[in-house]
Amino acid sequence: MSIPRPTDIRLHQQSRILELAYENGRHFHLPCEYLRVYSPSAEVRGHGPGQEVLQTGKESVNITAIEPVGNYAVKLVFSDGHDTGIYDWNYLYELGENQTENWQAYLDRLAETGYQRQEPN
Repeated sequence: MSIPRPTDIRLHQQSRILELAYENGRHFHLPCEYLRVYSPSAEVRGHGPGQEVLQTGKESVNITAIEPVGNYAVKLVFSDGHDTGIYDWNYLYELGENQTENWQAYLDRLAETGYQRQEPN
């Protein structure tokens, strides 16, 4: 089964939400913080299993630019300077499909380290 390509990508900067619409009727509203902490970059994911780097202090991060990468992905540029993650269509769709579970896993990892999330500015 092929993963659908987004038919519409809209950034809502004030609410810090990236909205994705798909031809199959799926619609995702992904917070910038979520996209930042799940960046597919080596800086976040590491270079192999167990090398992931927990991202903290990203509560108020925003997306400042969305740059197309061929016909298969976008590069998201974040307000904290992070710009090395290439979000291919498969990964974006997976982030939308698994948002609830991924976000809870992130909150659990923060709690394990004792980090207290701040309310975004």
